[in-house]
Amino acid sequence: MAEVVDLIFLGDVMLGRLVNQELKGRPPEYVWGDTLRVLRRAAAVFINLECAITDWGEPVPGKRFCFRTDAKNVGVLRVAGVRAVCLANNHVMDYGDVGLLETLTNLDRAGIARAGAGRNLAEARRPAQLEVGGLKVALIAATDNQPDWEANEAHPGVFHVPIRLDDPRFTALLELVAAAKARSDLVIVSLHWGPNWGYDPPAEHRPAARKLIEAGADIIHGHSAHIFRGIELMEGRPVFYSCGDFVDDYAVDEVERNDWSFIFEVELSGPKIKRIILTPTIIADFQARLAPSLYREAILSRMSTLCFKFGTAARRVDDRLEIPVG
Repeated sequence: MAEVVDLIFLGDVMLGRLVNQELKGRPPEYVWGDTLRVLRRAAAVFINLECAITDWGEPVPGKRFCFRTDAKNVGVLRVAGVRAVCLANNHVMDYGDVGLLETLTNLDRAGIARAGAGRNLAEARRPAQLEVGGLKVALIAATDNQPDWEANEAHPGVFHVPIRLDDPRFTALLELVAAAKARSDLVIVSLHWGPNWGYDPPAEHRPAARKLIEAGADIIHGHSAHIFRGIELMEGRPVFYSCGDFVDDYAVDEVERNDWSFIFEVELSGPKIKRIILTPTIIADFQARLAPSLYREAILSRMSTLCFKFGTAARRVDDRLEIPVG
């Protein structure tokens, strides 16, 4: 019988501003709150890192929100079992080229794999390769945000890919996925795509996800929106259109509730996806927490409704939702 392996996917992890200030007097475990015991059960945790990890650089002139966390806070990722991060987003270069390069160095020293940004286009495109539970896992990361940060052959930046089927950069992404699938047991595509708000994914996301699945993607780890969206299964492979915000210091929208999210857990038997487990969370006092009963029912109900719109049956099991896959 194949070994059961659990992978966890989180939305935006933003350790800058007030979170960074809090960490000056707190242990690295603080930001994960009581979610830490769940995270540590997984074979690997994957996140979108929504800030630079650097003691160097200056905020980008004219950019309204610039996020940076102290270099020592790479330890925050390590204590939670974060094995790989998506860097393809609109905040990794908030402290310029210097901040990005220092982020790469700090992650490399910590042994945390990364994808989606680099010293040049080849590095930004390069999949992160991991061994997880005996499986060869490839992580590819891209973003349609911040086109002015697009890496090229001679300049650092992000792997910028417009989510348009007719764009040659999207075609190149499909080719990259197919090549990664040829040498991997599992291919994860992490996408920082679309606008900040709205319960429904933009119209172009569903056909793009279909093309990525057909090319060989096994899991699509979507983020960028500050809220979670429903999950769609395509050929037995999950599309997380948006995992929302997992930890940050943002003001809370009382309608869309950007402080609500989930621990998105994918249970594998060998390379085959068997089940998705969704554990509701909430952000409070600059840390992630398992959602208390006061909010849990509303969070679970919202996700169930959003999944139903994609024909995905998310059943209630105790204080979580489960989606059987295979």
